[in-house]
Amino acid sequence: MFVVLLKFSDNKSRAADFMQGHNEWIKRGIDDGKFLLVGSIQPAQGGAIIALDSSLEALQERVNADPFVVENVVKAEIIAITPGKVDPRLAVLAG
Repeated sequence: MFVVLLKFSDNKSRAADFMQGHNEWIKRGIDDGKFLLVGSIQPAQGGAIIALDSSLEALQERVNADPFVVENVVKAEIIAITPGKVDPRLAVLAG
């Protein structure tokens, strides 16, 4: 399991220019079953994703294709988490 942090960067003011492509990228991640949750980091600091992917390398490739990352609207950080204890409602995260 991974947490992806997409924190606004130097080009934040251009976010609206790339929003459609970014939203399409998010939809592909959800449709592909790779993104389980996508939301905003408050207050207005960027976004976060809980992701399941086959490997860190595969997820890094996917994240690098995000128009926000390509255009330096956000800086991406990927955090790998190995679940230890999981509430039954989130059992899918334990893999």
